[in-house]
Amino acid sequence: MTVTIDPHSGFCFGVVHAIDVAERELQKTHTLYCLGDIVHNNMEVNRLKEKGLVIISHEDLESLHDCKVMIRAHGEPPETYQVALRNHIELVDASCPIVLNLQNEVRHGYEEVSALNGQVVIYGKEGHAEVNGLKGQTNGEAVIISDENDLHKIDFSRPVRFYAQTTKSVEGFNRIVRLIGDRMKESRPGSAPDFRWSDSICRQVSNRSNQLKDFARNFDAVVFVSGKKSSNGMILYEVCRGINPRTYLVSDRSELRKAWFSGIETVGVCGATSTPMWLMEEVATGIRSI
Repeated sequence: MTVTIDPHSGFCFGVVHAIDVAERELQKTHTLYCLGDIVHNNMEVNRLKEKGLVIISHEDLESLHDCKVMIRAHGEPPETYQVALRNHIELVDASCPIVLNLQNEVRHGYEEVSALNGQVVIYGKEGHAEVNGLKGQTNGEAVIISDENDLHKIDFSRPVRFYAQTTKSVEGFNRIVRLIGDRMKESRPGSAPDFRWSDSICRQVSNRSNQLKDFARNFDAVVFVSGKKSSNGMILYEVCRGINPRTYLVSDRSELRKAWFSGIETVGVCGATSTPMWLMEEVATGIRSI
């Protein structure tokens, strides 16, 4: 049986940057606090915990003083920076530059549309760390929609400024843009809708969909490696499974099942933007041992 690892899978730039920052800081000190999981992959989080990384919650942050706290690639809302200033906490900001740019866009869009009695709409996963950071730029007023079933949350008679979580699909974003535009025209026939949008999706992430489609069709079976909490991972797993029905999701090699590979000659191993290459290599080794 031949096992091949997808060379395009693995950490995106933002995650690589955050982990590099964490490892540099951990070389200077035995303990570094991180606000939330540095990456949505338990295996990588545990590796860094062994080096001294301590994962904390926003509630924990309120009780910390005079220490260093890292902000991960997802970014944070303004309230986090205010707490840090109040508690004399030094922030090690590893926010992805693409996310920071989007936060600025959302903040400016909110200031503009508020003067017009309009609304900011964000296409993303409610409660996701990145979305929380974006919503924070709007004083918590942004409307969050995950798909077309949430469109009822929008007042189509008012101006709209539309943005997307950076890891959402381009196809989904474009579909929602069309639907909002159509609904706004229906709500005010005869007048041009005040609707502006910004395609804020990270192309390093979105391009992986097409790369994975090409990869998945070349093998008898595919093993997709991802933490279950990774939104990007679940999206890309479904992309692979749509091309190759014999696609299996695992967090690590312990979840591999011998029955998956009965009669199989070629297996592809791939992963999310939050999946480290070393973990895909371990899974590939596990498959070969079967």
